[in-house]
Amino acid sequence: MTERGSSRFAWPVRRRTPPSPEDIAVRDIDEREAADRQLPPPPPEPIMEPPPRFNLAVFRLAGLGLALVLALVLALIRVIGSGPPSIAQLRADAGVAGWPVLTVGVKGDQPGIGYYDKKLNLWSGFDIDIAYMIAEDLGFRRQEVRFYAIESEDRARMQATDPANQQRVPVKLVIASYSITAERKAMAGVNFAGPYLYTEQSVVTLEGHPPVNTFNDLAGKKVCSLSASTSTNALTQARAIVVTRNLVSDCFDLLHKHQVEAISTDAAILGGYKARDSGDTIHHWDIGLDTSEQWGINVGENKALQTLVNVTLYKSWKDPHDDRWEMAYQNNIQPEIAKNLPTPLAVAEQPPVGRPDVRQLPWENDLP
Repeated sequence: MTERGSSRFAWPVRRRTPPSPEDIAVRDIDEREAADRQLPPPPPEPIMEPPPRFNLAVFRLAGLGLALVLALVLALIRVIGSGPPSIAQLRADAGVAGWPVLTVGVKGDQPGIGYYDKKLNLWSGFDIDIAYMIAEDLGFRRQEVRFYAIESEDRARMQATDPANQQRVPVKLVIASYSITAERKAMAGVNFAGPYLYTEQSVVTLEGHPPVNTFNDLAGKKVCSLSASTSTNALTQARAIVVTRNLVSDCFDLLHKHQVEAISTDAAILGGYKARDSGDTIHHWDIGLDTSEQWGINVGENKALQTLVNVTLYKSWKDPHDDRWEMAYQNNIQPEIAKNLPTPLAVAEQPPVGRPDVRQLPWENDLP
């Protein structure tokens, strides 16, 4: 029997000894390392930007830009208000928008220049093609162009004749082998656009006539020319007997009837008759004048229309891609040259035209 209070199943009491300072230090290190392995690293502290400084240069630059914009706007206003007219302003001043058709006075009896075929009711010639070129830029289609035959003495009055009923018709343009001279420019109602063709005066006789090298060879002889034509001046000075007619076709009638010995007018006009002379009955003489005839377009009192026509002629001359004048020459005058050699008919280059005084905004390109 055991002693009181004892038991064979009692475990021996194990007394806990307090940890030493070294143990406590090791435990603390282990706990810190375990915590470091389990927690993510703390985020880096943000870098604080210094507060922006006030930049006076930026405000100065912005103010300068605003001043430049205002100056440009004011300059445009001054240009628009006091500068030359624009194309739109010229069209309004000319009244183009109110015309249902464009009426043009042309010659009707000059093959290759201005000719009306009664059987075909067809107009053809260099002047006709020039009229179509101008009409296109004015906004008229070909079917909206009306041609009327005009006599030489009526070109200043801009009064033509309707071939259908022979009634007088006022026209907006005269494109009728009309030479520009100082005397004509001084006439009331005559304002020229152009020039659009260079030619010279020449002489036609029947074959077999003695050579005509100068106007003096026609002294004392009857020579037919157009009334109100510049050709009569030189003939009068050469003491020729001048007979005038309103139509060059009438002069050829007199020539073939031997009622005159010669006809003298512009070579481009006479060349058309020689080119169509199938029987070689006439001879075209080059008299070698130094002066040239410069054909222009009469617009009457419509100065805005004059500028618009010059815009077309300038563009046609200046723009290398605009070949309308060249095509008019090639289709009408060029085919006549071989039959008229050695007499020249007209210069094969468009005469230069000064740049019209027309306002263009920077983004517009009406004129090259």
